Amino acid sequence: MSCGQIILDYGLRSIGIGAQLLPRGEFSLCHQFTLIGSGLIWNIYFAVLALATGFFAATGLALAKSARARWLRKPAEWFIFLFRGSPLFIQFFLAYEMLVLLPRGGFDIFGMTVATSWLTKAWAGALIVLFLNTAAYSAEIFYGALMAVPKGDIEAADAYGMTGWKKFRRVIWPTMLRLAWPSYTNEAIFLFHATTLVFFSGFPSFQQKGDALYYAKFFADKTFNPFVPYPIAAFYFVLLTLSLIGLFGWVNRRLNRHLPGARPRLRIRPQIIR
Repeated sequence: MSCGQIILDYGLRSIGIGAQLLPRGEFSLCHQFTLIGSGLIWNIYFAVLALATGFFAATGLALAKSARARWLRKPAEWFIFLFRGSPLFIQFFLAYEMLVLLPRGGFDIFGMTVATSWLTKAWAGALIVLFLNTAAYSAEIFYGALMAVPKGDIEAADAYGMTGWKKFRRVIWPTMLRLAWPSYTNEAIFLFHATTLVFFSGFPSFQQKGDALYYAKFFADKTFNPFVPYPIAAFYFVLLTLSLIGLFGWVNRRLNRHLPGARPRLRIRPQIIR
C-alpha cells in the first residue's frame, strides 16, 4: 500500500472518516506518522476549546478574587485553590466517576428530559475538566497581573472621567493582558501537552478513535519498539508548540505595539558578498 493511500485511509480516522479498522501486521513509518497525526486532531480540539472558553472564565475569576465583597472573593479563591492544588489526572478520574453516577435516562425538568449520557464522553466530559483547570491556572495569572496594574494608569483614567466598565475595558484589562501574556503563553503550552492525559484517565475512546498519544501507545504495544512512535508524537507536539509560540508572540506584539522601544521584528539578512 502506497503512503498516499495510507494517508487517504487513515488521515482522518480519529474523527470517524476513512478506514474503520486499525492496520494489522504492517506498521510502516507512514502508518505511524499518519495515525498519530490523525489523533492530534483531538488534542487540538481539546486545547483550543478549553483555552477559548477558559480565557473569559479566568478573567471573571480574577476579577472576583480581587473583589472586596467576601461572597465573590472566597468562592473564587477556593475554586482556584482546588483546581491548582490537585493533579489534573485525578481531576479527570474523579470527574468521570461522578459523571457516570448520573442517571442514564437523564433528569426530568418541567416535563422535559435533559440527557446526561453525553457528559461521560471524552469530547464533552474531558473538555469540561480542561476548561475548569485552565480557568483556575489562568485566573491566578490574570489576578497577579491585575494587582500589578500601575496605579498611575488607574489615576489617569479617573482623571479622564472614566468609570466602571469603560475604565476596565480601555485601561485595566489591556494593561492586565500585556503583563500576563508571557505567563499565559506558558499556560497555553502546558494545556496542549496536558491533553495527552485524556484517554489515559478514565474517559473511554470510542471505537479506538483516540488522540496522538493513544495511537503512539498502540504502535509501541504492537511493535514492541517505543522509540519510533513516541518520538513521532513528540515531533508533532514540538511543531504545535512552535505554532503556538508564533501565534501568541504575534498577539503579544499587537498588545505592546504602542509602547516605545518595542522589540523590533527579527530579520535575517545574510551578507554573502561584501
